[in-house]
Amino acid sequence: MSTKSMINIAYELMVKKRKPVTFLKLWEDVATMMGFNEQQEEDNIAQFYNDVSLDERFVCIGENKWDLRSRHTFVESVIDTDELIIEEGDEDGVYVEEEPIKDVVIDDYN
Repeated sequence: MSTKSMINIAYELMVKKRKPVTFLKLWEDVATMMGFNEQQEEDNIAQFYNDVSLDERFVCIGENKWDLRSRHTFVESVIDTDELIIEEGDEDGVYVEEEPIKDVVIDDYN
């Protein structure tokens, strides 16, 4: 079992791989390097995803593939929020499509 953190092992693996990999492939490799059993894998995958998502060394390049941010330009690794489409809504900015309430008849009590 490794004494290094999961995220540092992931970083070392990504440096060696030199190309983007899917999250699950990266997780499988990290779990193997950590020496995790099946239960430990289940217990740690969410924490690992959180770590990769928050670590500035990593970037998701789409289709759940991750790479090192240093291999990508700023434009490639940052989402331009000006291009997001936001639907107009009520004064809270939330758009909710209301469905009509239907009469419910319960015959089970007869």
